[in-house]
Amino acid sequence: MRNPSVGLLPSSSLLLRRNGSFSHRSLSVDASPVELAANLLRSNEWSPEVEKELSSRLPSFSPSQLLLLVERIGDSRKALKFFEWAKSRVPTCPISRVHAPSAFFSMFKLALGDPVDSLSRMEELIGKFDEHRSPLTLDSASLLIKYFGRAKSVEKSIAVFEEVKKSRIPIRRPFLYNNLLDVLVKFDRFDRALELIDEMLCDCAPNYVTFLIVFSGLLKKSRPLDAFRLAEKMATHGVFPDAIHLTQLISKLCNIGERRKAWIALHAVMDKGGKVDVPSFNALLAGLGRDCDFSKMNLLLSEMKKLGVEPNIVTFSTLINNLCKSHRVDEALHVFENMTEAGGCVPDVIMFNTLIDGLCKVGRRQEGLALVGRMKEFGCSQNVVTYNCLIDGFCKAGEIDGARELFTQMVNDEVRPNMITMNCILDGMSKNGRIGNALEFFRGMEEKGLKGNAVTYGCLINGFCQVNNVGKALALFEEMKQRGVAPDFVIYCTLISGLSYAERLDEARSYLNLMKNDGFCPDNVCYNILINGFCNKKEFDKAYEMLVEMEKVGLKPDTVTYNTLIRAACRDGDFSSAHELIEKMIANGSVASVVTYGSLIHGYSKSGNLDQAINLFSSMPKVGLSPNIVIYNILIDFLSVEGRVDEALSLMNDMRAKGIIPNVITYNAMLRGLARKNLRGEAFQLMDQMKEQGCDPDNMTAEVLTNWFSSYEDLSKIRSFLEETNINVHAVSVC
Repeated sequence: MRNPSVGLLPSSSLLLRRNGSFSHRSLSVDASPVELAANLLRSNEWSPEVEKELSSRLPSFSPSQLLLLVERIGDSRKALKFFEWAKSRVPTCPISRVHAPSAFFSMFKLALGDPVDSLSRMEELIGKFDEHRSPLTLDSASLLIKYFGRAKSVEKSIAVFEEVKKSRIPIRRPFLYNNLLDVLVKFDRFDRALELIDEMLCDCAPNYVTFLIVFSGLLKKSRPLDAFRLAEKMATHGVFPDAIHLTQLISKLCNIGERRKAWIALHAVMDKGGKVDVPSFNALLAGLGRDCDFSKMNLLLSEMKKLGVEPNIVTFSTLINNLCKSHRVDEALHVFENMTEAGGCVPDVIMFNTLIDGLCKVGRRQEGLALVGRMKEFGCSQNVVTYNCLIDGFCKAGEIDGARELFTQMVNDEVRPNMITMNCILDGMSKNGRIGNALEFFRGMEEKGLKGNAVTYGCLINGFCQVNNVGKALALFEEMKQRGVAPDFVIYCTLISGLSYAERLDEARSYLNLMKNDGFCPDNVCYNILINGFCNKKEFDKAYEMLVEMEKVGLKPDTVTYNTLIRAACRDGDFSSAHELIEKMIANGSVASVVTYGSLIHGYSKSGNLDQAINLFSSMPKVGLSPNIVIYNILIDFLSVEGRVDEALSLMNDMRAKGIIPNVITYNAMLRGLARKNLRGEAFQLMDQMKEQGCDPDNMTAEVLTNWFSSYEDLSKIRSFLEETNINVHAVSVC
């Protein structure tokens, strides 16, 4: 053992406590006394020998050196042991003059920096801190707020902050507020965080960190309106979001339909001298584009120019995309030409595809093809999207052969067709009566390794249902299930409709049940199709069963449902049931429509109760309904059949007065009535009215007139009347 009087601290080595003995660790001869003492405490467990070494040297340490020693020990537990030992040696040790709050701040820092056991060490220190009743400094409070935040004790973090506020220590810098705001935001306590910012404004000025903590948290939690209000408040203190966060705010406001606030947010930063970059302008342009607000888009572009913000490819793409979506293709092409002439931005394949798609959607397919030729000028090559836009345009226009030629060119250009390519062609073929070719094309694509999805099978199934080949549609349905392709809602609705049209209603009903078993909820359209089918077959009991079923599954029958049932009841002459249905319809919140009245008027007219039909017709304006041309034609036809020609003519004049132009059906009904009464003069007047109105006669008109008139003079007039139309005038014999 060394002579204790020599001491350990000023020597060129330190004694290390290992296995009950001291060992030496070399140090430079000019190591500071504080560093030597710190190494002693770091390298040895607490012992009488360590105490003796410290006791011999500490009286010469100043308070600031002792504070530095506490910090340099590097271990909060050893630092606390040293601090308490030194305090116990009052008054011989200068530690008595050390500011205890500062010492605890150093120890708090050590504990929080421990990578393994920071929380338990902090608990020990807090206990000792309370025992010493040491005043709380702003620095210590900041560390404690962080600690309690890590420990998920938000209320304790708030309590520490409140204790500082009660102590009336001036808070002139924002770091304490920022630490508590960080804790509050991490635990979604945004309302309290926003209140805290209001409190902060009374004590000290917020900084960018203050803003960023809360603002970014609000955006992450999809609270853009709160973020907007915060940005407005912070702007008054000269604190603005950076380009990234401003762009995020504008995008999120636009996504929830708050385009006006997005505009205000951008201009608030601009007006107060904050920096605004092109991505923020682009985000607002995209939002304005969704509203087709092109006047504001143009205004924003002019503001960009004034500020010297150069538009980039995204700016032009946004403009062109929204113009094309609004079918303002000429304006989109103008933007494109201006951009390419200016030379600042080079169009990419996405921009070309947008323009080509826009042109195809307005029927300008050849211009779309011509634009493909310009792609090479700018180093672009057509891709699968390019061809898909063109193929879809040709298919939608019914130019299937042109679409097939494009497909062949696509393959020759070594652009691999994808599922969208195949489905566009299948949809075009199916809707244009080439379902056989569509199936053949699909089989060919299968051989090349491209398998169909639900959309593929949906196109084919719909095509076969359209030509009333339900058997083939059902076979494809089974095929897709065997291949692991799950039918979607549309496919089930298509099959139900196809089977109903083919009068295979029980099968259609079974597919409705299968649809429900597969997890889909049939809508009113599905039930209405079945109800209409059963009504057409006069299976009214089953139609009513479907009505009850749809109500049981929570669907509310609509006017289509009720009108279908009312029409069926009227056709069957069951007017009591029809009126019961009307009462139920009104009770369920629906209102009788023109279609409802049309069904009743037709039913009463057909059953010989024409006066009741006329009474219903007369009552329509009282319930806010105006008869349409179908209702007028029904009454004119039945009045003519019953020989009530004057009333029919009066109705015809009434419809003209209401702004409803008679059509060929109206004139044919009226001519049949006049023929029964042999009112030839009135008939020729009607023919003149037809010519004046530009209403072309049809085959029925020719048949009524030729069967009625027989004289040479009359037939010549009729032939002259029919000559300007496509009616076969040679069938009108004047011999």
